[in-house]
Order: sequence, then structure tokens, then C-alpha cells
Amino acid sequence: MAASHRLILLVLCLTATAASAHNITAILDGRSEYTLYNSYLSETKVCDEINSRSSVTVLVLTNGAMSSLVANLSLADIKNALRLLTLLDYFDEKKLHSIGSSSQLTTSLYQTTGQAAGDMGHVNITDLRGGKVAFASAAPGAKFQSTYTKRVADFPSNLSVLEVSDPITFPGLFGAPSASSANITDLLEKAGCKQFARLIVSSGVVKTYQAAMDKALTLFAPNDDAFKAKDLPDLSKLTSADLVALLQYHALPQYAPKASLKVASGRIPTLASTAAGKYDLAVASSGDEVTLDTGVDKSRIASTVLDDPPTVILTVDSVLLPHVLFGGAPSPAPAPGPAADVPASAPAPEGSAPAPAPKAAGKRKKKKARSPSHSPPAPPADSPDMAPADAPTEDAADKVESKKNGGAAAAVSFAASVASVALAVAYLL
Repeated sequence: MAASHRLILLVLCLTATAASAHNITAILDGRSEYTLYNSYLSETKVCDEINSRSSVTVLVLTNGAMSSLVANLSLADIKNALRLLTLLDYFDEKKLHSIGSSSQLTTSLYQTTGQAAGDMGHVNITDLRGGKVAFASAAPGAKFQSTYTKRVADFPSNLSVLEVSDPITFPGLFGAPSASSANITDLLEKAGCKQFARLIVSSGVVKTYQAAMDKALTLFAPNDDAFKAKDLPDLSKLTSADLVALLQYHALPQYAPKASLKVASGRIPTLASTAAGKYDLAVASSGDEVTLDTGVDKSRIASTVLDDPPTVILTVDSVLLPHVLFGGAPSPAPAPGPAADVPASAPAPEGSAPAPAPKAAGKRKKKKARSPSHSPPAPPADSPDMAPADAPTEDAADKVESKKNGGAAAAVSFAASVASVALAVAYLL
């Protein structure tokens, strides 16, 4: 009986884990009134930041409100506006209405970037007269221009998607550094990457970076301490071509901020990569830490210098040493598939005779050795303008809609959980 109870608890835990997975772009996909908002979530990669959170509230804007926001703004400013609309706590209609006559201060994604002065990245939620709930920045004098209009979707305790009338803004939110007007070497020097800046200028690779910025570029810049490491090979011995390859190895031909790297899988091509998979990188993450693995060494992503889609500049704490140049052997082929796909060692041929036995002392007649029949086996090798107080309670149709939105978002995670449950059943029974 005890084993049966443990099994039930395990199934419930795994099911809850699967249900917590969410994909904000998939949830908004097909909802025509939010297509512009959804497209900017993908373009700025804010969707990856949202999907990595276990408890979050996304305040979405209709196409009309979003059009007014993005006019004359850079992608970097739009990204910060979307972050300020993402609350790091779960708020549904009931919880919003329970605020009553008081106010509640909550953290937004923008506050976590370190770009917000003081607590301006926090959001003030206030229940106004007439049952309306409004949102404003915690900046002094900020106006409550954004009000709740309706529920879009919710997955209790994990993700709530609510429509609001206007964006949340405050003086100083916009005006982030733009990659188009930025000087890469100046940015690197101010970030403590002077040696790396000198190398890309002297080698001419800075021109390659600048050309890539128009399309997409992620740059990993080693800080000055990285070039002082005792185990760093003598880079002055590299040929000009190898130095160029090394510096191109420190960049990706795609926009991949830290949040996107956290969910990356497999090997990632760099500017130096070839069709054979040489000069690729592997990425690993643990919590909020992201590590780049070259096959020779590992380097941790330390900070963000510039994030202006489609360009991001990140600092790393060691020089990335590609296996092709510093591994002492040809670059390894792409990682193999599951162990089951790797052929096991072949068994030895049948009938191979053992080594001759030593002669026995005396005149005893030598016995003929038997040939074994075979050798031992090889070793197994996720109503407009209606305030919370006025909004209708969720009826059966809403529940069906919520389940439909959540089904696609949790499908992959649930499939993995089913396999785990099957193993648990076999163990407990």
C-alpha cells in the first residue's frame, strides 16, 4: 500500500511539472489582435526570458496600442518596454481584485537587467475607483495610464496573460545605446576588454563584426584578466590566418542574448565555423549561469555590454580556445547520438586458440588443448474595457479555451514525464 501511495504522489508531481511549462509565443499565436506584440516578443527574444520563468504575468497590448508604442523606438527600447510589461509574479483576475483600495509593488523583468535606476523597474498595481486596476512604474510621479481590460489566458500559479490598455512607461526608459551608432572598440574598452579590442583592430576582424551587425551578431569578449591566465597559450605564435579564425570564433552569426543561450541545445556555429562542424561551440547552463565549452576549455558569460537587437555583446571570463587550433588533434566530429546508436566493439573471431601451455616437468605426455567454442562477449558497450470587478467569472467555455492553450505548451514536457512515470512504476512494483 505504501508503494502505491508513493506512486500516486510521484505521478502528481510529474504532472504538475509538465503543466508548468509554457511557451508565450505559442499561446498568443493565432490571436490576431496580438500579432504585432507577439512578433516583437520573438524578435527581441523577450519570449525566452518569459519562458524561463516559473511564475510570471504577461501584460499584452493590442495591435493598435503596440503600434503607438513602437513608433520611432529602437529595438533595444522596445525590448525594455516589453520587459516592463512582464511581472515576475502570478496575477489573475481574482488576485488583482483582491488588492482592494491598496497598492502592490511587484518586480518586472526590466528591474532584473540592472539598467533600471533605483526601483524604477518595479511596477505599482493599484485598484482605482470603479473597480478598475491600473499599472504604473514605481518612478516618482509616474501616471497610471495602463489599465487592465481583460483576461487572455492563465495557467494557475505559473503563467497569467492579461490585456492592458497602454504600455507602462516613465521618463528615462527609452534611449538605450544603439548598436548602429555604437563604436565596438569603445564599448569593449569601457567594459574592461581592452586587450581583445586591440586584437580585433590590429587583425582587421573588427570590420567583420561591423558588417555582421546589420544582420545578426553575438560577440563574446574576454575581459583583460582572461589574457593574464597562466595556462593561456602564447597567442603571438599564431599565424595571421589562425588569429583571425580565433577572433571569429568569439562571435555567432545570430542574435543570442544570455536568456536565449540558456535554452540553446547542441553545438552552435560561430563566424569561423566550417561545413564540417569545425569551430563550433557547445553551451551549457545551470540556474542563471551560462557556460561556453570549446572542447579545450570552458568560459562563463559574465555580463552584457550591449543588447540592441540584432546585436548583443557579452563578456566572458576566459579566452575561447577552439579545438582545431589548441586541441593537439583534428576537431572532433559533431557529438554522436544516443549511446544505443554507437556500435559496440566486435567480438574476437571464434575458434582462436589460447597461448601454448608451458611444458610440464618430467616425462608426462603433453595433453592437447581444447579450442574454445567462442570468445567472451564484448562489454555492453509552454470583455474589453471590463475591470476585474465587472468581469464575468470564468465559465466552462473559458476553461476549455485555457486547456487548449496549455495543451500545446506542455506537450513536450508531459511526454518526457510519462517516460519517467513508466520507469517509476516498474521500480515501485
